[in-house]
Amino acid sequence: MAGGNSPRQKMINLMYLVFISMLALNMGKEVLSAFGLMNEKLEASNEKANNANINAIQALEQNNAENPDQFAEAFQKSKKVKELSDSFYDYIEGIKGEVMNQVGEDKKDYQVMDKSDYLDQKFFVGDNYKPEGEEFVRQINDYKTQLVELLGGKEGTYGELVGKIDGNFNTNDVVDREGVTRKWLNYNFEGFPYIASVAKLSMMQSDIRATEQEVYAEMLKGQLKSQISMTNYTTLLEQSKGAYYQGESFDGAIVLGRKDASTRPNEVELMLDGRKLSASEFQIEDGKVKLKVGAGNAGEHKITGNLYFDQDGKRIAVPVSQVFSTIPKPNAAVISADKMNVVYRGVNNPMTISMPGVPDNKMSASAPGLSKKSGSSYTMKPGQGREVTINVSGEIDGQRFSSSKTFRIKDIPRAVATIAGEAGSVKLPKANLAVATVNATFEDFDFDIKPVVKQFRIFIPGQPSIVVHGNKLNDQAKSALNRAKRGDIVQILDISASAPGFEGYMKKLAPISIEITN
Repeated sequence: MAGGNSPRQKMINLMYLVFISMLALNMGKEVLSAFGLMNEKLEASNEKANNANINAIQALEQNNAENPDQFAEAFQKSKKVKELSDSFYDYIEGIKGEVMNQVGEDKKDYQVMDKSDYLDQKFFVGDNYKPEGEEFVRQINDYKTQLVELLGGKEGTYGELVGKIDGNFNTNDVVDREGVTRKWLNYNFEGFPYIASVAKLSMMQSDIRATEQEVYAEMLKGQLKSQISMTNYTTLLEQSKGAYYQGESFDGAIVLGRKDASTRPNEVELMLDGRKLSASEFQIEDGKVKLKVGAGNAGEHKITGNLYFDQDGKRIAVPVSQVFSTIPKPNAAVISADKMNVVYRGVNNPMTISMPGVPDNKMSASAPGLSKKSGSSYTMKPGQGREVTINVSGEIDGQRFSSSKTFRIKDIPRAVATIAGEAGSVKLPKANLAVATVNATFEDFDFDIKPVVKQFRIFIPGQPSIVVHGNKLNDQAKSALNRAKRGDIVQILDISASAPGFEGYMKKLAPISIEITN
């Protein structure tokens, strides 16, 4: 459909030359049959592409259900693209049906489909368009315009894809082989035999399905990239203990949710209870902004401000809003989870439970799933429910004290699927993918759990998805992979994993997208 010297325009030019040749040969019947066979292949390919697009939409829908904050925009845009594409596709299908109604009962007797009068009379009157012709061109332009607006135009994130759409659905005037400028609709449909026009309409439908596929792939790739963006980080307050006495030095640290030595803010602005901290009151090390301030008076103290990071030429602010408490020195129970601020279901959570000034043999703690190891060391293995309350009691000088604390119970986090040691969007040759293992791991999770992938579904563009049991491609998947082309985006979806003692707790893993490089 594109103007100029695009591959599609070359195909249209070739079809036009064939049509001229048919006129010279009194409409060779073999050529008409060739158009018919080409149309059959296009329609079969369009059906496969539609099935693939439905699978892609379902994958985005699942991602949206699991992580709406991350995928809601991409899913809603993809749904709109599907609606626009199906509407335009059905409109073209209606025109094809009208043309085919002009032939006899045998819709595959292509050798008799050599007339052109129906579309000539439907679209044209003299040198001008009939309303039906104007409507056809308007449908094409409206579809292109709505997609371009939805994707943010050529200057937006999907600028390259917008350029392809603009080319594939271009209805500008065309210069024919004689150097004469002709209107797009006249050049492509006036005087062509029925079967040639139907084949062209099927080619337009092929463009629609291909455009859908590219939009869905770009949406998924863009969201996977945004998951590792600095804008998705948050800050946490790391403390060596749950509370501090008056006069103590507060040695807490503000850290990012994902911390490593390379994560260093370019600028730090922090305030403690509204007072700006000087450079001598904190230091940056191992991805942490470590504070060196006094604990202050008893009560809650607020740390606010921003950590600034330079990314893609822009300075991004990560807000800080944390609270710590300073308690009076008289005795009260101090309960802190050694590994996290919550306890995880089905895991032996190591905990330290103590009461300042109370010996271990004078203190006791109880809660469902809590067991004592030695001294102040305990393990908590919670079961059902959302919360668990730990009750602590102790005795000092014959006087008993008691306290309690409620912890949230959370399931273990979702494991991350990897292939060739990478997660999310990966580039691999077909040979490497064929022998690769789909692994699962927990990132930044301090428990020694080794999940194993038990099953996944692999989707290769243009082919039905395949369910694979185990963590490697089976023979059927390898056979399908051999038919993939360079640049195809292979998706591994519905990844299930298990780990000893965690059946029933494991969540499905996020999908992996692999771009074929050969």
